[in-house]
Amino acid sequence: LEAFFMHSPLPVFALLLNALIWGLSWWPFRLMHEAGLHPLWATAAMYALVLAGLLILRPASLRQAWQYPVLLLLAASSGLNNVAFNWAVTVGDVVRVILLFYLMPAWAVLLAWKLLGEKPTPMALLRLLLAFGGVVLVLLPADASLSGLFAGLTLADALAVFGGFMFALTNVLLRRFQGIPAQARMLAMFAGCMSMGLLTALSASSAGMVPGFPAFDSSWAFLALGLAVVLMFGNWALQFGAARLPSGVTSVVMLSEVVFASISSVLIAHEQLSARTLAGGALIMGAALLATLGRALKK
Repeated sequence: LEAFFMHSPLPVFALLLNALIWGLSWWPFRLMHEAGLHPLWATAAMYALVLAGLLILRPASLRQAWQYPVLLLLAASSGLNNVAFNWAVTVGDVVRVILLFYLMPAWAVLLAWKLLGEKPTPMALLRLLLAFGGVVLVLLPADASLSGLFAGLTLADALAVFGGFMFALTNVLLRRFQGIPAQARMLAMFAGCMSMGLLTALSASSAGMVPGFPAFDSSWAFLALGLAVVLMFGNWALQFGAARLPSGVTSVVMLSEVVFASISSVLIAHEQLSARTLAGGALIMGAALLATLGRALKK
């Protein structure tokens, strides 16, 4: 059976499904926001449901996770990554947010150098140059000088860059903790998403940045429940596909999230894709593809 899956298109379709889910996730987050539930509260509520589902299906994962206190680092990074992404796609330009979030391969070079002792190669430095060059094109207005790069930075832009950095840190920590059972790692990540969502929501609410938790409303409650189920299914699809395909293939397929997010934002939210955004996106995606090809060639 395993040999069949290794040569069938099902693992690729599973990864495409996961990319589709995350590429469209901005839409239900915006609908919940419009119904009165801020994405921070939505993240906390949804991952509480996902965490409960995991504990019901895999109760032994809690005992495993307690044996590895270092998983607190993974919980924090994955939680902050999720919080930043969900908040950013709700309040910002979807394509711009997704592109800035996909700076992950560039951050990974720097983090792997610091945390794993992997000195960057000339190709890795080229990826950094391409990725950050793409960021300049995406963020810098056409009539502004380079010194004005941070002047027009929005909350969504900052969240997207921060989220991408945390996503890279999560991936580096997953590599560092690969000896820890997968169930324990997954529980730590789900618990981190719930707790970081709740802590950020409480902090931002007390500071007056976001509204408090709203009164129950079925319009956002059913959306939150449905998205929680879909995200859990998407996580299963990712695990199914990634376990049966080379990491290089997985990385290339997952880049389709950018395509799904771009097309859906144009069709649903009527967002505009400027030439500068497309050019910057091409550089950022080029850096990600180079990272993928580099891993494939090592094998």
